[in-house]
Amino acid sequence: MPNAQAPKTCSTFKNDALGHDDATALARRLRSGEVSVAEVTRAAIDRANAAHPLLQGVAAEDYERAMAEAKALDNHDRPASWPYFRGVPTFIKDNTNVAGQTTQHGSLAVPAARATDTSPFARQLLAQGFVCLGKSTLPEFGFNATTEPAHAPATRNPWNLAYSAGASSGGSAALVAAGVVPVAHANDGGGSIRIPAACCGLVGLKPTRARLLDNEAAASLPLNIIGEGIVSRSVRDTANFLEQAELFHRNTRLAAVGHREGPSDRKLTIGLVLDSINGHRTDDITRKTVEQTAHTLEKLGHRVEPVPVPVHRSFPEDFALYWALLAFGVRANGKKLLHPGFDKHRTDGLTNGLDAMFRRQFWRLPAALWRLKQSQRDYTRAMKGYDAVLTPVLGHTTPELGHLSPDIPFETLFERLRRYVSFTPLANATGAPAIALPMGRTPEGLPVAVQFMGQHGGEGTLLDIAFALEAEAPWPLLYSAEATGNAGQPVPDTV
Repeated sequence: MPNAQAPKTCSTFKNDALGHDDATALARRLRSGEVSVAEVTRAAIDRANAAHPLLQGVAAEDYERAMAEAKALDNHDRPASWPYFRGVPTFIKDNTNVAGQTTQHGSLAVPAARATDTSPFARQLLAQGFVCLGKSTLPEFGFNATTEPAHAPATRNPWNLAYSAGASSGGSAALVAAGVVPVAHANDGGGSIRIPAACCGLVGLKPTRARLLDNEAAASLPLNIIGEGIVSRSVRDTANFLEQAELFHRNTRLAAVGHREGPSDRKLTIGLVLDSINGHRTDDITRKTVEQTAHTLEKLGHRVEPVPVPVHRSFPEDFALYWALLAFGVRANGKKLLHPGFDKHRTDGLTNGLDAMFRRQFWRLPAALWRLKQSQRDYTRAMKGYDAVLTPVLGHTTPELGHLSPDIPFETLFERLRRYVSFTPLANATGAPAIALPMGRTPEGLPVAVQFMGQHGGEGTLLDIAFALEAEAPWPLLYSAEATGNAGQPVPDTV
């Protein structure tokens, strides 16, 4: 825990080759020749080295190879077709293979062996021209809602280092929010794009199921709840990423997202949900942030009205059992699924507790799985007449480090997770798209986010809403006037 003399925040923004740019602006500067790929890559590596002692967001670095790639790109003639994000630095989450880099899934149980191939989604991302600097941190197998591995230092929130960066894409979110890279890979099996985006004040879009390429793990699931994507500081970065991803691979069963560059004039009907189906009331700060967002939407001419949560009352228990099934599967089949050297005796308390819970309740799985699959049809029916639904991302504001540690007793941790992660899993079970946007602040200076869920294939509508809110009520970044009281300058007491 930071002592009284330690920095309270971590911002690496400065006037180097990266500057304060988002990925879109940086890509333009690279295309124009204003900065070189090597200059940008070196700046990102320097920022990562400066931030890592505080943030602990890098699981494994690959800086020497990244610099070699950057110099090679600079030495090549301008190609006829230049990838949109050519030369923009990024990190890939440490549950996704990149050839030549280690993949440990945030766990001591998995040996640090280098991958021989690159996962499908990583290929879809890297085809856009990104330069991968290494792997970002996650909790063990992505099961927790905070990036606090039992065997390694916690990943800290750059807005306040005493607090969680969220999970399971916590390392990516911390690095992007602190300014190390403008965007980073994230994936989401129960909220793992949207939760860290919410904690760190970023844009986090989980796409419609099968919109983007799935990684290997998703194909083996009885119900694919995993979505791939990025976390970013601007809506346009997320929109441009999706557009470019579809140029590499497009699911023709879904309408193309296409090019999006700002809010549309279309007036929408938006449902409103303030409390989750699990019976826990949303805390006051989060509730107020959602209500204020609803008022902003009404001011923009949209219709907002309360709607019931469109799922069976057993949904929280059904999803929890499925979550436990995944832990059981990892511990039982880790040697086949992950690495021949997998050691189930080195998994953490949360993984072990979920595994034990599934073994006690496995008889419930067939009915629970049927209801979870049915939830997509229920959701589709409920969304008729609505363009989107506005909800909180989380049941309460970002907790301090330790509140969700895998080292605390399982029953205590599991109940805390149920209260905290109470809105995001529905989009995973139904396959619907959902986006987290930072629309408020806590007294401690931490971001508070809202979620919009859309119709299947409705990412375009979610981006339209996000562009409109970004323009109407811009969210602060760690160098902005709203965050610091001094526009363009780093937050006081930073690295």
